[in-house]
Amino acid sequence: MADRLRIRFVKLGKVRFTSHRDVARMWERALRRSGLPVASSNGFNPRPLLAFGLALPTGAESLAEYLDVTLVPVEVSRPENPDELGCLAATLSEALPEGIDVVALSRVAGGADSLQQEVTLCSWDLEVRGVTASELARSVERLLDAPSVSVRRERKGRIFDDDLRPAVRSLAVSHHPEESSCGAPTWLRAELTTRPRGVRPRELVEALGADVMLGRARRTQQWIEHGGERWEPLSAGLGLDVAMAAHAWERAS
Repeated sequence: MADRLRIRFVKLGKVRFTSHRDVARMWERALRRSGLPVASSNGFNPRPLLAFGLALPTGAESLAEYLDVTLVPVEVSRPENPDELGCLAATLSEALPEGIDVVALSRVAGGADSLQQEVTLCSWDLEVRGVTASELARSVERLLDAPSVSVRRERKGRIFDDDLRPAVRSLAVSHHPEESSCGAPTWLRAELTTRPRGVRPRELVEALGADVMLGRARRTQQWIEHGGERWEPLSAGLGLDVAMAAHAWERAS
């Protein structure tokens, strides 16, 4: 069975307005340029075997996006050590648009579950405008105390009322490290589950009140949970994330 290469990357700055489908095309081009032996699907119109994690809403940033790349069963030209992985990360980052940078790489077994099946929880930093920090704190308290929070959604041309409260694992007002304390916008830190149905950051903010408006939204982590424990799909351990993340911030600014 072919192995897979798991890639963790960031999406920051103006590229956040690029759709998930366009990001997939960017990755296809970058992987072709890298020379990696990427496996393809069968059929009349073969496509590279890429499996992305949870789709990021258009307009949102992320520090933790994931992509699994299926490799053909060939032992040559495969990354086998941290030095080769670091070179590959740099090569892929240079082939991608500004704001998309690889921060970690790892080989995973071919039989591992897909990212969309594994991830059950996401952490978010949400910039909120229109209300003061104290007003926002009261709105957060009301939402967390509510037995249910209704949101209207459209599926297959029909309007449904869904309860988003079970998907809000935690929610709190926080101070964002990038902002100064004087005149800074207010931020929320949220943990939102992905099953049975996920909650978009904009839906959550709108549920806090008519005057509450979402500014920036940034996914900071994705989590796999089993047996009361949690971990990220790709842990930092290759020495790539610190240096490459700094490079990503510089490119996206």
